[in-house]
Amino acid sequence: MQTVTIANTTTRPLAARGPQGVVRSAQRLSFARAQKTLVPHVTLESKQSRGELNICAAAADSYAQQSLDPVEKVVSKVVGPKNAPGVVTLGYIALWYGLNVAFNLQNKVIFNYFPYPWFVSTIHVVVGALYCTAMYAFGAKQASFGRPITKSEFKAIFPPAAMHAIGHVAANLSFAAVAISLTHTVKTMEPAFNVVLSKVILGEATPLPVASALVPIMVGVALASAAELSFNWFGFLSAMMSNLTFGFRAVWSKKAMTDIKDLGSTAIYAWTTLISCFICIPGVLLCESSVFEAIKQQVAEKGAVEFAMPLASVGLLYHLYNQFAFNTLGRVTPVSHGVCNVVKRVVIIATSVLFFGNTLTTQTKIGTGIALAGTYLYTEMVKKYKPKKH
Repeated sequence: MQTVTIANTTTRPLAARGPQGVVRSAQRLSFARAQKTLVPHVTLESKQSRGELNICAAAADSYAQQSLDPVEKVVSKVVGPKNAPGVVTLGYIALWYGLNVAFNLQNKVIFNYFPYPWFVSTIHVVVGALYCTAMYAFGAKQASFGRPITKSEFKAIFPPAAMHAIGHVAANLSFAAVAISLTHTVKTMEPAFNVVLSKVILGEATPLPVASALVPIMVGVALASAAELSFNWFGFLSAMMSNLTFGFRAVWSKKAMTDIKDLGSTAIYAWTTLISCFICIPGVLLCESSVFEAIKQQVAEKGAVEFAMPLASVGLLYHLYNQFAFNTLGRVTPVSHGVCNVVKRVVIIATSVLFFGNTLTTQTKIGTGIALAGTYLYTEMVKKYKPKKH
């Protein structure tokens, strides 16, 4: 019985199995054939898709590589094209901070034995101008002046350049008179001057929440100044004058940028430095004519090289830290740049206190902290409430 069943099952024709049997057998046959043809087809399509994806990825990398600047292209060989811009920006910020700290410390050391801030300020910009001239002469035009400027462009650059020169001298007068920490605390009030000048010159109304954020800055500066052991009115007012002139510089520079389209931030700063020389040099002759006797005395005591090298190096530090600050501003938003400035002041105040061993009273510490916190709050309010033009 069992044998017969097997024989009947295996030898029965397809027609004898009924319509359903024929359909099921046909389906199994079709599926088997489909498997033989489908698998190679799917494999072929998968290989083709992977190839297309690889081509797209290579094209994207190539496009990213082409959009990078020369520094980013070098860095991209280590971190890849996608990460290169961020790494370069962080590198610029680190160099800006490091050079700025070194400048502030060495500058104060020079003032301790050579208290002629107008002359030293002039050396800063003269060294910067010589550096830019050398770069231009050796063919690195984009790292210096870029190109010659027209009369109209000179007229646009001159006002902020004049404010840059006067503000720099005023800041150095303050650095020479009081502790670095106090000068930088007072300079946190610079946004307050920017708010007033933006309204007067550009017609930009500052929203109330933004203006209110200036109150803790002013309170903090008042607390810190009142308890600062090195406080004197000349140093305080010089720092305030620096705030005012740098406020004019910021507003007029913003106005000038609309008139000069094809000149980068590096070139504009180079021209600003050169113009500053012609403002600072006459000031030395008018305000510090006794400096030449002091120079003779320093050269007699130390020798010409030992006297000149610190001045040359601090001038180079000044130019380079400002250059990296300008480069950073070109890569981030003004608000982000403002936050970087707040952090920079914290770093400078901390390093100067440690380096010179300055004694800070509790009230000075609290006031400085409030002023710095207020500056950060101000940048956050600016981010949230953008100024309105009338």
